[in-house]
Amino acid sequence: MSAGRDAAAFAEHGHTVTAVEPTVELRAHGQQLHGHLPITWIDDSLPDLNRVHATGECYDLIMQTAVWMHLDLDQRERAIGRVAGLLRPNGLMALSLRHGPVPAGRRMFEISATETQALAVRHGLVTIHDSEGAALQGGPGVWWSRLAFRAQR
Repeated sequence: MSAGRDAAAFAEHGHTVTAVEPTVELRAHGQQLHGHLPITWIDDSLPDLNRVHATGECYDLIMQTAVWMHLDLDQRERAIGRVAGLLRPNGLMALSLRHGPVPAGRRMFEISATETQALAVRHGLVTIHDSEGAALQGGPGVWWSRLAFRAQR
């Protein structure tokens, strides 16, 4: 379990970090592992991120690691606008898409990089990175797309 791994890496390099985790267990685990670091933890979730929006904060970078494929099409269409609205001008959004067999008991959807890029364009985001690679874990037939976008406002 890697709860808060990305947040911790940024905080260790002196960045101001907000970590959003909707799962109580994962949030508690991340706070336990990284409690010594200045990370603000928020209980919130896509597609709406209402608690994050309520803070009034905007961000230079928003990372969505291994979460986008858990949203259905309607949720993705809502989420992209909500996330784009949290970016500062020229801010970056990075995300990863898991492809391959879905583990038993998990809710995941097959999502292409092309679909995600089309959603992003409609919300003022320009693709600046698009790659695919093998999974370091997850079993046979699993691979990842990695995308990054820049806010054009």
